[in-house]
Amino acid sequence: MPHAEKGMVVGLFGGSFNPPHPGHALVAEIALRRLGLDRLWWMVTPGNPLKSRNELKPLAERIALSEALTTNPRIQVTAFEQALSTSYTADTLAFVKARNPHVHFIWIMGADSLGTFHKWQKWHEIASTFPIAVVDRPGSTLTYLSAKMAKTFDYARVDEDDARALWKKPAPAWTFIHGRRSALSSTELRAAQ
Repeated sequence: MPHAEKGMVVGLFGGSFNPPHPGHALVAEIALRRLGLDRLWWMVTPGNPLKSRNELKPLAERIALSEALTTNPRIQVTAFEQALSTSYTADTLAFVKARNPHVHFIWIMGADSLGTFHKWQKWHEIASTFPIAVVDRPGSTLTYLSAKMAKTFDYARVDEDDARALWKKPAPAWTFIHGRRSALSSTELRAAQ
């Protein structure tokens, strides 16, 4: 797990990154800027329980591709989840929170994941662990209106103009961030190979 100093604001951006692409880097850069993050941990997961592992590139390859794609020194590529022997976000976040009690974390995800967030194991627990920033993705702009998570936690939504203060909010708290979007998709990139 990367090191974080007491009081830092750190974004947690997890995914399969199979393969990583400039759209992922754009989400990371938007999160750094709009949330006022000190660091962003680009967390390459060993596997996603909701996705097939048949097309999953080796973890080492996805890490190397992610490192080649990220040039901002505040972005730290990591795969520490592999050592946890879990592929569930709720378990990872509980571990991160226990190990870093004096660091302020924000879970970051693309809007395309918001629509299926309610299918994640212990999704209520995830939303209650750290604030969440949802970054707009093509075709998913309106998920903040219709997603089950958005409806369930409607009372905890923070206006995007206040995104820089999201880390100060006790979870559950979440915001939807609009901005530049990339139409690139890992699924489409794999299909084109």
